[in-house]
Amino acid sequence: MFQIYYDHAARAKDDILSGLTVAFALVPEAVAFAFVAGVNPLVGLYGAFLMGLVTSLVGGRPGMISGATGSMAVVMVTLVAQHGVEYLFATIVLTGILQMAFGAAKFGKYIRMVPYPVMLGFVNGLAIVIFLAQMKQFQTVDAAGATHWLSGSAMVTMLSLVALTMAIMVLLPKITRALPAGLAAIITISLIVTLGGLDTKTVGDIADISGGFPSFHIPAVPFTVETLTIILPYAVILAGVGLIESLLTMSVVDAMTSTRGQGNRVSFGQGLANTINGFFGGMGGCAMIGQTMINVSSGGLRNLSGIAAALFLLFFIMFASDLIAMVPVAALVGLMFMVVIGTFEWGSFNLIRKIPPEDTFVGILVAVVTVFTDLATAVIIGVITSALVFAWKQARHIHAIREQQPDGSVIYRLHGPLFFASVHRFSELFDPENDPDRVEIDCALSRVADHSAIEAIDNLAERYKQAGKRLTLSHLSPECRKLLGTAAELVKVNIAEDPDYFVADDRLAS
Repeated sequence: MFQIYYDHAARAKDDILSGLTVAFALVPEAVAFAFVAGVNPLVGLYGAFLMGLVTSLVGGRPGMISGATGSMAVVMVTLVAQHGVEYLFATIVLTGILQMAFGAAKFGKYIRMVPYPVMLGFVNGLAIVIFLAQMKQFQTVDAAGATHWLSGSAMVTMLSLVALTMAIMVLLPKITRALPAGLAAIITISLIVTLGGLDTKTVGDIADISGGFPSFHIPAVPFTVETLTIILPYAVILAGVGLIESLLTMSVVDAMTSTRGQGNRVSFGQGLANTINGFFGGMGGCAMIGQTMINVSSGGLRNLSGIAAALFLLFFIMFASDLIAMVPVAALVGLMFMVVIGTFEWGSFNLIRKIPPEDTFVGILVAVVTVFTDLATAVIIGVITSALVFAWKQARHIHAIREQQPDGSVIYRLHGPLFFASVHRFSELFDPENDPDRVEIDCALSRVADHSAIEAIDNLAERYKQAGKRLTLSHLSPECRKLLGTAAELVKVNIAEDPDYFVADDRLAS
């Protein structure tokens, strides 16, 4: 009994300390994404706090961290610039409602349809995005507003502190795991900078993060159809981006922890968190793969770690903003560089010559599109490309074996799936002009998959009819026979042998 208590206490300690590490990393990210969206830094911090707290309470994926994200911030820029922050809050409320509806409809399971090459591209693309996002910390702005790279001692100090942070995170776990390496690195670098009087950028140089508890606030927008037409397109995009990033991050955590998250519950939790955000002045968000990697690698494998991270972040905002302002940015950059190293699938380079070239192409395509556009666009393009590649490969499998019968008739034994991508090749397999008077097409080893296939069979039957030939079709399912037009009267029915499957056609629903 005492052992069980100590095990629970040890895991709770890991979750709390991991949450503290994540909270440090959340501060600059939330502030940066608030600047991207064109809103006050506190709006980003409140968004990170509310997303982290609510999703950890009801989100269904232990260990996953949610907060304000860049993928959603870039969508908000135009809305805020044209209509103001109140319209953003209203949009976030509607975004959450759409996401909750998605989860309630149990659509989260469809994340399993994302091919593995798309997953690889997603992970590698986000790792590159996280890396590039840190580059602005190596820059400075002069009095004229121009941006320049750090130089001289400033750059040396920054690089040295980043390297020391990474070294601590690599070496400390080999000595002890009593304290998360990320937290130990942040504390160590902060002490070195403070006690050594080093001149380097700190969190306080980025923005003032002091504030109070977020208050309830109904978005100050007209409740009219015109308002709905303004916010609905943004809400749909934000809901899609947020769900795709959250569900894919869930899949990454599933693979890391050998457990399985609940996609529908994650979707509902993300939606509830966003809706609450809109009513409490937060910018909303979704799952954050970088902070999630920090959390899981630091031992935060339960929902307590996300709750702790959110509460620590609120504590920083309300009571410890002066202390957080002293944390060197270099420590956080080093932390995120380690996230990049841990996130990027380095083994994907070894797969290049071992997997089909089209899978390699899809993975690279998704990574590149993620870097240059956004995650939702990249994943959608990746899934569509994978589907088209699959269809093209399957279309090449259809063929027919022509067997001449003793009575002079011919049987074509059809092999492979008949669907939209293979109908052209299907039509080339037969020769109505030169075939004998009696022809049979045996579909026992084929599968008629969709409406395009039905139309192809009908067209072939019409060609044989015009040539004055007798065509019969065998081993077609009842659904196929029901949808056939000209060829329906040519079907040879054998209830014992005919296949039993459904055809993808809208007319079956009527």
